[in-house]
Formats: sequence, structure tokens, C-alpha cells
Amino acid sequence: MSWLETSIMARKGVAKGETRSEHTLTEAEQGKYHYVYGPYATPTLTVKPGAVVSAETHDAFEGKIRSESDKPSAILNFPYLNPQNGPIFVEGAEKGDALAVYIKSIEPRGPQPRGTTCLIPEFGGLVGTGDTAMLNAPLPERVRKVEIDAKTGVKWNDKITIPYEPFIGTIGTSPEIEAITSLQPDYYGGNMDLPDVGTGAVIYLPVNTKGALLYLGDCHAAQGDGELCGVAIEHPTVTTLQIDLIKGWTIRWPRLENERVIMTIGSGRPLEDAARIAYRELTRWMAKDYGFEELDAYMFLTQAGRVRLGNMVDPKYTIGASIAKSYLK
Repeated sequence: MSWLETSIMARKGVAKGETRSEHTLTEAEQGKYHYVYGPYATPTLTVKPGAVVSAETHDAFEGKIRSESDKPSAILNFPYLNPQNGPIFVEGAEKGDALAVYIKSIEPRGPQPRGTTCLIPEFGGLVGTGDTAMLNAPLPERVRKVEIDAKTGVKWNDKITIPYEPFIGTIGTSPEIEAITSLQPDYYGGNMDLPDVGTGAVIYLPVNTKGALLYLGDCHAAQGDGELCGVAIEHPTVTTLQIDLIKGWTIRWPRLENERVIMTIGSGRPLEDAARIAYRELTRWMAKDYGFEELDAYMFLTQAGRVRLGNMVDPKYTIGASIAKSYLK
């Protein structure tokens, strides 16, 4: 039996984790990509719970950086970064529900070299930025293009190949009233850049408005914890998702499960506030659904909890707090 058959999605979802329809969202079908999360865009696709959607995502730069001689500051139009597919309207989704999204596969597409990373002025974890202003001059701009193969990995140079470990950098549902840049993570998901949001995981997202309005994009072929220079191995993909709906399961922040762990995800500044949000949500989840008394869960997570650093470079930082499922039996 696959762990997915016992997942929260399979147990609580309207479609019980079953595939009930299949859809595509090609570049042509998508048309205009979106740079904000909000309730005002016309849905690109309408589906019912149980839908499997294969979406052609762009890289974070919508393919505008084509060579290592390109200068990002001259090409990119900030804040038009992180183009998003969608929004996908999910029938029956209402405020107070949760969307369950199983990430079935993430396959690279497009000509080689498919991958892009770079240094952008005043952006990154070890430089002065607009939010952490310094008198130091920005680092010189630099672009690196790399070959990506799903089987052999990411070719960094002739000596080093990084495993292909793809994940969705930016995914979430619409806020109820705000329109928020796709560069920012928050309670609805967004630009979390959390490597756990990858193939084989189910991410649970709060529904804040009718239809949920699911957005996704900014897929990464590889990334270390923190996304240190601000740019992972960005690449265009065909990303296939299975979408289900959990009625009446009200969650305040995104949650995730895979075969090994359950995880809660918090975003904020400073970084310790993101960790506090994630751990508080995990503490309360364990108390509500897994038989722990809240203070006992708090003490237990002190001994056995784990955190994963998503990004430490975006307008808000992201932390995932997890506990092994083996402790929850």
C-alpha cells in the first residue's frame, strides 16, 4: 500500500485522493502569466476535486535571461518576477476549507542549458538590500546557465553534478481581498522556496475565497537551504498536480505531508518569527489531531522537532517545522 492511500488527502478529501479528470495548462492555454496572488484574475482553468493538471511553468524570469553575458538589471523588470500559472478555480471550495495538492511530477522542459542562476544587485542573503540597507557597493552581476537532466542531474561544471531534486518554489491560494506580489510568502503560501514542496509531497493550503484560486510557478531544479544568493537553479517545467478539497478543515497556514513527516510552514520577518509561527501551528495540530496535550506537544517538539529553512532572502522568510510520522502512531 502506498503511503498516499493513508494520507490526509485520501482520508478527508472530497475525491478521496482519486483521479477523476485530467487537464493541461500549456503556455498557449495559460496565455498571460500572473505576478500577484489575488482574487481579481479570471480563472484560467476550472476543475472539480480529483483533477490532475499538467502545467507548463516558466522559470522565475519568464525565460528572459538567455545567456551568461546577459545583465539581469538591464533585462528584468522588477517586480515582474515569478510568473504564475493559474489561477485554477476548484469547484466547491469555500472560505474555511483546505486545498490538498499532491505533487505528482516535475519534469524539465525547453532547450539546454535549461537552468539559470545569477547574482542580482541588492538581492541575496549576504548582501545589503533595500530592507537591510548598507553603504557597500552591490556585488557584480553574474549569470550562470546550466544543463539539467531529470536522470543525471544539474551539471554545475565538469567536476560537479548536483542531484535533480525539483520542487515548486511558489504555490498558493488567493488571499480573500489583497493582491500580493508573487515574490512574497505568507499565510496563503506564495514564494516559500521550501525544498520539501517537491515530488511526492502533498501540500495543504487554506481556502480564503470562493474556488480557492490556485496559483503555481517558479520551479527549482535544486536549491540549498536558505536560497542563499536569492536565486536557485531556476528552470521551466511541466509540473503535474493532483488537486483535492477538504471541506471544513480550516487551517491558518500551509501544511505538508510526505511519507516520513507532517510539516507546518510559517513565513515572516525576522526569521525567528517564521520559526515561531511554524512550530506553534505544529504544536496545535498535534494537540488537535494526534492525541497530544498541547503543552506536552510543545515539550516533545523541543526534543524531536525539526526545521527546514526555505528562503532567507524574500520580503518574508520561510521555515517548515516537522515531526516524524513514526512518533504519531
